[in-house]
Amino acid sequence: MPVQLLASEQSWAEAEFASVALNDVRLDRRCQIIAEAFAQHPTMPITQACEAWADTKAAYHFMANRKVAPAKILAPHSQRTVERLKAHSLILAVQDTTFFNYTAHPQVEGLGEIGKKDQHQRGFGMHTTLALSPEGLPLGVLNEAFFTRPIGEPAHTPQEVHKLPIEDKESYRWLEALEHTLACLPERVQAVTICDREGDIYELLALANQRQTGLLVRAKVNRCLAEKPLQHLWDKVEHRRRVGELTVEITGNQKRLSRQATVSLRFCSVTLKPPARPADQPKLPPLPLTAILVREEHPPADLEEPIEWLLLTNTPVATLADVERVVGWYCCRWQIENFHKVLKSGCTVEACRLQTADRLQNYIAVMSVVAWRLHWLTYMNRLAPTQPCTVVLAPPEWQALYLHIHKTTAFPKKPPTVHQVVRWIAQLGGFLGRKADGEPGITVLWRGWQRLQDLAATWELIVKEQPKLMGNR
Repeated sequence: MPVQLLASEQSWAEAEFASVALNDVRLDRRCQIIAEAFAQHPTMPITQACEAWADTKAAYHFMANRKVAPAKILAPHSQRTVERLKAHSLILAVQDTTFFNYTAHPQVEGLGEIGKKDQHQRGFGMHTTLALSPEGLPLGVLNEAFFTRPIGEPAHTPQEVHKLPIEDKESYRWLEALEHTLACLPERVQAVTICDREGDIYELLALANQRQTGLLVRAKVNRCLAEKPLQHLWDKVEHRRRVGELTVEITGNQKRLSRQATVSLRFCSVTLKPPARPADQPKLPPLPLTAILVREEHPPADLEEPIEWLLLTNTPVATLADVERVVGWYCCRWQIENFHKVLKSGCTVEACRLQTADRLQNYIAVMSVVAWRLHWLTYMNRLAPTQPCTVVLAPPEWQALYLHIHKTTAFPKKPPTVHQVVRWIAQLGGFLGRKADGEPGITVLWRGWQRLQDLAATWELIVKEQPKLMGNR
């Protein structure tokens, strides 16, 4: 599997933010300095990450500067991501929305409503497109779009929502993200956009067919089919015979535990009947798609919610191997949940106390790139464990790590592997490495990452000062 080298004579932040363009050379350099500081201390607030008061003030002024915007901060990382896409003929563009809750910081200006109205929570939303290799390696963030719901605005009734054109609905962000992905794609690279049930939007399905790009969505609506006699989506697929079984990995979150599940597979071709639209809106076409029903027939007795996914795709599906490939793509969708988990829990962005929503969004844009690197490191260990560690760590990082773990002053003849250094980083974060522990997860890695950065900073200082120390003997 092709791997894009990150380490060089440049620091990681200088490389990832090399093309940042904020219309001010000083702001460009400050962006790199801030990213480097945040990457070294991802779990710490700005005051601790920057250490010196002058650097802390500079970080605050950077976040408040009117020339700075989330899209401009993320742009150089997105460009680097596009370069990484060129190593692949097919990539997965996973979309999802997350909400940042700042209810505990009522003094922040510019927040909107999140959650249910009776909860009176304040914050804003972010819609992310994360690029993955077909094997699930996070290649980078293609796009982040922030949005704020007005406070006190009455909720639309279903009838009112039905009358709105798609461009006036909050769900339009899914279509915009798909268009953004297509605009980013290098030549000869195809994309399959993957969405959970929130992305089951007829206009999105129609847009993907119109633009001739791959789409995979988990169905939420039991839509009518255009076929005769009139049928509904779920009914038709359920009556198809099973074509096989598959074992899938279920990633844990706040609602479910990590586990393996054996699921049955059914599929068939369907043609969706377009929903009725008001007379002043353009009519939507019928859509030929493939429906795949993934169902856990014999779940564990204590399981509250067994697996049942009805997947809709416009990619070619004719054989069991095709079905398994599509289901494998959908299982990669959890990567974006993991990315948001690293951003919120690992980088603790909801604890930040900047004064306005705009400044918080600038901060989150920087931290998103930091979170991606931690996320990427975890999956490099799983997908490219035998690569040399120089593809994931700069020389001061792996050297300081090796010396600390082995309690030695001698380096190995060749750099350790990715697998070795990731386990050592996890060891710094409390990972015991017992036979039953499996591979380290994201949580222990972000704990160990901060300790590694302290070790690397100390080692770099020693190397830099060594000639002076030798001269004083």
